[in-house]
Amino acid sequence: MSIRSPFVPSAVPDPASAVGGCFLNVRDAAAYLGISPHTLYVWRHRRQGPPSFRMGPRGRVMYRRTALEAWIHEQERADSRSNPALNPLSAPPQRRRNPAA
Repeated sequence: MSIRSPFVPSAVPDPASAVGGCFLNVRDAAAYLGISPHTLYVWRHRRQGPPSFRMGPRGRVMYRRTALEAWIHEQERADSRSNPALNPLSAPPQRRRNPAA
């Protein structure tokens, strides 16, 4: 019976895992955002959603993880429910002008 150590140090980091952590394909980006891959394709076609680009000889659509995080943060700031400055209830009341006066 041999005992294996649960931790095996590696002198050289795996380049595939390093790249995989920085760039996400459509399927992984959709999972990261909690939406369907089809939604990402539609957003890309309409030039909406997070920034993407084509990479490699086959031109796979890819997303940078940092760009996804920045896009999510931008969406949070643009939403009036999470940004008090945009909340219409925090604005001072406006009066209507009387056109007859």
